[in-house]
Parts: sequence; C-alpha cells; structure tokens
Amino acid sequence: MLSPVALAVLAVTVLATSFLSGIFGMAGGMILLGVLLVFLDVAPTMVLFGTAQAAANGWRAVLWRRYVHWGIVGRYVVGTTLAFLALRTIAFLPDKALVYFFVGTLPFVVHAIPKRWLALDITGPGVPYLCGALIMLIQLFGGAAGHILDLFFQASPLDRKSIVATKGFTQVVAHLFRIAYFGSFITSFVVAIPWWVYVAAVALAIIGTTLAARVLERMTDIGFRLWSKRVVLTVSAIYILRGLWLVTGF
Repeated sequence: MLSPVALAVLAVTVLATSFLSGIFGMAGGMILLGVLLVFLDVAPTMVLFGTAQAAANGWRAVLWRRYVHWGIVGRYVVGTTLAFLALRTIAFLPDKALVYFFVGTLPFVVHAIPKRWLALDITGPGVPYLCGALIMLIQLFGGAAGHILDLFFQASPLDRKSIVATKGFTQVVAHLFRIAYFGSFITSFVVAIPWWVYVAAVALAIIGTTLAARVLERMTDIGFRLWSKRVVLTVSAIYILRGLWLVTGF
C-alpha cells in the first residue's frame, strides 16, 4: 500500500499535470508518468497512469468536442487497434530506465530530422493510420507518447482548439489499450493500489482539465505551439537524466 505522503504527492501531481495537459494537450502525461515511476513498478504505474490520462483526455475532448476532426480520429483508431493486436502477442514489459530513456530521447531525435525528410502532418493522406500504429508502439514499449503525437499535430494547419480536442479523443483509445495491455501483468504488481485511488485520480484529472479550459481559451495559436515545444524538450531532458541516474546509481 502506498504511504499517505506518496498518495498526497500523486494527488497533487495528477491535478497539476491534468491542468498542464488541458492547456497543451500533452506534456502533463510525461510528468505524471515520471512521478508515478518513483513510487510504483512499471506495470501498476501504467495502469494508474492510463486511468488518469484516459479521464483527463476524455473530459478535454468533451469540453472541446465541436472542434474534433472525426476523420482523423477514425483512421487513427484503426492504426492503433492493429498495432495493439500485433504487439499483444509479444507481451513485453519494459523496465524503468528504458521508459525514461525512450520517452526522453525520442523528441530530440524527431526534432533533429530535417522536416523535408519526414512528413508528420496528421491531416495528410494515410498519416493518421501510421501515427496511430506508431503511438501504440511507443506507448507499450516506452510508456508515454503524447509528446510524439504532438509532433504530428504541430506540423498540421489545425488551430490549438482542434489540436487539443482531436488529440484528446485519440489518446482515450490509446490509454484504454494501455490499461488492457499492462493490466495483464497484474501478477507482477508489488504495491497494491486500492480502487478508491483510481476513482480519486479520475476526479482530480477532470478537475484539472476543467480549470485549464479558460487558459487555453485566452492563449494564442503562436504561443501554444511555442510553449508546447519548450515544455516537451525540457521534460525530455529531465527524463534522460533520470534514466542515467537509474543506470549509473549516481
């Protein structure tokens, strides 16, 4: 059972990161995942993380539902589903250091690739299928993928509200698959998580997302894109340092 201090830290983190994700449509999940890994093993982390993030993304999508691009969502879900069915046969459970390194280095790699070599525009023909499959792969092997999904949306002509709303629906599906995948490793859970922790996580995620709506309304599209990149790369750098610490012990 988690200690009262750990539960308090996690509660504040869920609320704060849901607020952050409510503004940018990502980044909060990266931070939440990193904090959860401090207190829990990989499998229970992914289940609790998926629960909180599914609630946050789902509520965010509901709040901005009139801006959702359903064509993108439908094709994305097809790619995600096919990738999940293929990966489920592998049943791979990553360790903490791998999760930190994978999530931390990938944004830098993608940003380093010349844009003319990599067409990431989510509105492009066939791109949502590829995006869905890739995000599912990263979610199951590396932990968090919202910052990578963001690259596909940032390369598109969509405005900030359409990006946040459409990403919200795509991520709900991805997190439900995450829960199903890592929930199958339940025998590896070392710390038991009572049901009310999941309920509290959902409630806090919804509150944080609701509070963020007003901030997103006032933000400009230029500011949205600029700060999205800054937040992702900053958190990614911290993840790499955390991974090094786990490997070296320093």
